[in-house]
Amino acid sequence: MHKQALPFQWTLQAVGDLSLVPPGFGISGREIPATVPGCVYTDLLAAGLIDDPYFDRNELKQAWIGRTDWRYACSFDVDAALLAHAKLELVCEGLDTIAKLELNGKALGAAANMHLPHRFDLKPLLRAGNNSLSITFQSALNYAEQMRDKMGDLPHVEKHPFNFIRKMACNFGWDWGPALITAGIWQPIYMQAWNARIKSVRPTVQHADARLVRLETRVSIERAHAGELTLTASLGDSKGRVFNGSATLRGNDTEALITFADIPNPELWWPRGHGAPALHEMQVEITSPGAGGGKLDAWRGRVGLRTVKLNTAPDQTGSQFTLEVNGKPIFCKGANWIPDDCFPQRVTESRYRSRIQQAVDAHMNMLRIWGGGIYETETFYSICDEAGVMVWQDFLFACAAYPEEEPFKQLVESEARYNIARLSHHPSLVLWNGCNENIWGYADWGWKEKIGSRTWGLGYYLELLPALMRELDPARPYWPGSPYSGSMSIHPLDQKHGNMHIWDAWNSKDYTVYRNYTPRFCSEFGHQAPPTYATIRDSIPSRQLETSSPAMMHHQKAPGGNDKLHARLTEHFEIPPKFDDWLYVTQLNQARALQCGVEWFRSRAPVCMGALYWQINDCWPVTSWAAIDGAGRKKPLWYATRRFFADRLLTIQPEPDGSLWLHVLNDRDEPWKNSALVQRKRFSENGNLAEAEFTFDIAARSSARFELPKEIAQSADSAAECVVAASNSERAFWYFEIDKNIVYPEPQFEDDVSIDGSEYSIKITARSFLRDVALFVDRLDPQAEVNDQLITLLPNESFTFRFKSNRRFSREAIIQRPVFQCANWFGAGNS
Repeated sequence: MHKQALPFQWTLQAVGDLSLVPPGFGISGREIPATVPGCVYTDLLAAGLIDDPYFDRNELKQAWIGRTDWRYACSFDVDAALLAHAKLELVCEGLDTIAKLELNGKALGAAANMHLPHRFDLKPLLRAGNNSLSITFQSALNYAEQMRDKMGDLPHVEKHPFNFIRKMACNFGWDWGPALITAGIWQPIYMQAWNARIKSVRPTVQHADARLVRLETRVSIERAHAGELTLTASLGDSKGRVFNGSATLRGNDTEALITFADIPNPELWWPRGHGAPALHEMQVEITSPGAGGGKLDAWRGRVGLRTVKLNTAPDQTGSQFTLEVNGKPIFCKGANWIPDDCFPQRVTESRYRSRIQQAVDAHMNMLRIWGGGIYETETFYSICDEAGVMVWQDFLFACAAYPEEEPFKQLVESEARYNIARLSHHPSLVLWNGCNENIWGYADWGWKEKIGSRTWGLGYYLELLPALMRELDPARPYWPGSPYSGSMSIHPLDQKHGNMHIWDAWNSKDYTVYRNYTPRFCSEFGHQAPPTYATIRDSIPSRQLETSSPAMMHHQKAPGGNDKLHARLTEHFEIPPKFDDWLYVTQLNQARALQCGVEWFRSRAPVCMGALYWQINDCWPVTSWAAIDGAGRKKPLWYATRRFFADRLLTIQPEPDGSLWLHVLNDRDEPWKNSALVQRKRFSENGNLAEAEFTFDIAARSSARFELPKEIAQSADSAAECVVAASNSERAFWYFEIDKNIVYPEPQFEDDVSIDGSEYSIKITARSFLRDVALFVDRLDPQAEVNDQLITLLPNESFTFRFKSNRRFSREAIIQRPVFQCANWFGAGNS
C-alpha cells in the first residue's frame, strides 16, 4: 500500500453561467488560489473577494455562490513506486456534491453524494510526467431543483428541496442556520496504490461482564488478484496483555471472521459517570504468504469492550425505551449536536475537543448527531470514545419526505453501508436512528395528501436500514425514527411508547407544559435565546444592537422566532425596553425552561430514561436553542445544565392535585445517605415561615420523594415567598409565582473585587435575597469566561465569581449593570 498526496497548489474558477455574479465582481475567467480540503466560500473569503458571510446580512449578498458551478484544478507528477501496484486510484474522501472529474482532459468519473468517499481508477488515463486534474461541481441547488422537477415534488421544511440531493441538508438553510450552499473538496484527496486493501474492520462484542469478554471481528477487504491472503489481528490492553486472532482468505474471498479467545478480567468501556471508558488498541494486517508477499495493508484503531442494548420491552405503562450498556440501564443526559460550522472543514480537533469537553463538564453522557447534518469525522467519535460520551447517530434524513427511486436508493444504500462499517469500531456509538421527524411529518404535517401513493422514505427506515444493520453491525441497536412509537399503528408522539419530541412548549405554550408529559425518552425539546453579548457584537453592526433590527432579525432564522421568543418571555416577564436587559431575561428564560423540562423528566425515572435537549451547539452566530453559541461561548443555559444534569439533584415538583414533592435523585453507583431541610421563606426576612426535615438513604441509581407538608407547600403571600430545600451543597427552589408577579426586594449586596495577575475574584455577599445573579464578563473582555452563572443567594450568603483577563477593569465596571445582572430587577414593578 502506497499513498501520495496531491499538491497544495489548487486553483478555483467559476464556470458555466455567470449571469448571477454581481456586476463588477470580476470573477469571470479568474483563477483563485484554493485550499483543499475546503470549500468555495472559504476560498473566496481567503482571497478577499467576499465579506464574512456570518456578519450582518452578508449571507443575502452571497446567494449567487450557491447558484454557480465551480471548478477545482491542479497538476501533479506520479511517484514511480505507485505504478508498480496492481491498483492505482484517486481517493476522494469527500466531494461536495455533484462532481465530474477529468484527468488530462478526459472523463475520469463522477460523484453525487457528499457523505461517502469516491475512488477512481487512474491507470487508464495517467501519463508519464505531468498530469492535470480538474473537478467541476455543479450547483447543488440547481441539481436538487432539477431532480425535484423530474421526479415530482415531495414535502420538506424550509425553502429549498434538500431532500433531492445527498448533501448536508442544513446547508440549504434551517431555523437556526443560514443558506450557504457550499461546493468543494471538503475531505482529503490523494492517490493510493495497492494490491489488496482493508475496507472495514467491524468488531462485535458478543458478551461482556466483569469476568470475561467474547470478541469477534469481521474484516472486509478489496483485492486485485485471487489467491491466499492471511489476516492477523491483535488487541492490547492497559495491563500489557495482548490477545491475537487470525483468518485465511482463499480464492476471491473478501470477508473473514476473526475470533479472539475469551478475554478474562476485562477492562470494560463505560459511559461517563458509570465507570472508566477503557479503550484497547487493535491492529489488523493483511499479508500475502507467497514469494514477494509481505504486509499489504494494515488498520489501527481503538475499540471498547462493551455490549449495548435498547430495551423496548412492554411494561405496565406501555413499552420501555431504555439504553443498557453492559447490561446496566443508563439514564441518558445530553443534547442534540449539529455541524459546528457551516463549513465543516473549519472544525479542528481542538474545536471538537473543546465542544465535547463542554458537554462532559455539563454532566452530559450522550450527544445525538442530528439527521440534517453530516456523519461526523473520526476525530469526533474518537474523542467521544475517550470521554465516555455516548453517541446517538441519525442517518441523514431530516424533516422531509425522501424519494426511494433511483438514483437515490443506490446513493442511500452506498452511503449507509459505508458509514455503518466505518463507525462500527467506536464504542461511543450506541444507537443508530433512521430519521428525524419524518414519520411524525407524515402523521401530522399534512404530507399524506401531498405524497399520495408515492414513496417517501419509510422503506429506508423500516426495511433498508435495519437490513443493513443486521448485515454489517448486528449487535448495535437501531430505531426507525425520532420521534417514533415503535409501530406505524401507534402515533409517533404517544408518550407511553418509544421516544418523543416536545415542541408545544416552545411553539405555542409556556414551558411549564413539560409537566403534562411523562415520555419514555425525550430526544428533542428546547427553548430559544440570543447568543452571548460578545458574539452579537462580532456579528451585528453596533448601530443595530436592538431586539428587532434588520441584522438581529436576520440572525433569527426560525419562522416567527422573535414572536415566539417574546410570547414565551411575557408568560414570565415583562419585556424590558433596554436591549441589554432583554438579552439577560431571554437567556434566563431559556435556562429556566430547560431546567423545568429536564428536572421534571428526571423526576419521572425510571419510566422516563432519557432527556436530550435541542441543542448544545451552533454553526454560526444566531438566536437559537443552543447552550453554546456559534463562537463557542457559553450561554447561561450551559451553567444551568451543569446543575440540572448533576449526578445528585434535589428538585421540587408539583402534582396535579396541587401537592408539592421533594425529589432526591441519585445518579451514582454509591448510595446517598443524608437529610434535606426544606423551608418556606419570605424574600424580605431572614427567618423561616415553616420548615421540615427529611432523612433519606437512597440506593445507587435510584431516587426518593417526599410530600411537603401544607404549611410549606401552601403560601400565605405567594408574591413574596419561596421554598428552599438543601442537603449540603445540593439545593432546590420553588416559587409560587412567575417573576413579573413576584415582589423581589431591591437587590442589596456587598462586593469584594480582587486581582491576582490575570485572575479576577469577585465575592458577592447578599444582604437581601438575590435570584439568578449573573456576571457577563464577555462584555469586558470577549475572551473571558466566568466560572458560574445564575447563582441564587439567601441573605448573608456569599459566592465568588472568577474569571481571567489580561485587561484591567474598575470595580464599578464589574459590579454594575449590564455586566452584573439579577432577576430581582425584573419582578413586579421593577423592570
